[in-house]
Amino acid sequence: MKQTHQLERNALGQLVFIDAKGVSHTGVHPVRAFPITAPAAGIGIMDQSGKELYWHPDVALISEAELALIEEELATREFMPVIEKITQVSTFATPSIWDIETDRGPTRIRLKGEEDIRRIAGNTLLIADSNGLQFLIKDATQLDKLSKKLLDRFR
Repeated sequence: MKQTHQLERNALGQLVFIDAKGVSHTGVHPVRAFPITAPAAGIGIMDQSGKELYWHPDVALISEAELALIEEELATREFMPVIEKITQVSTFATPSIWDIETDRGPTRIRLKGEEDIRRIAGNTLLIADSNGLQFLIKDATQLDKLSKKLLDRFR
């Protein structure tokens, strides 16, 4: 299959998308269509104003070199720790302080209100702390007994 575009980094570390007509777009960024529920479903290459320049319908079809640049860029933008365990909550009223264990280590978050716990799909939950950082629970049914009990008090 003929390459219709090119993705590279410039000397300043910015991503540059060169379209099929040879026009360079500096400072582009990749965006997953469904980052949580279907991360391989598709990735758009967006310009600085948010306009889509190119659409990859399937991550598996992206060249290795281009995918490496995309994944590197997404890693800096998609920081979302996964909650593996809820060890303690300060109170069952909100706001409350939660001690949690994530895939990146233990931490403490502040939950402002029950509305900060959102169901994404099935048993997948997204929890926003008071600083706006998003935490993911991939499958609430797979948490340990104490974590489920604590979480159920807020849903």
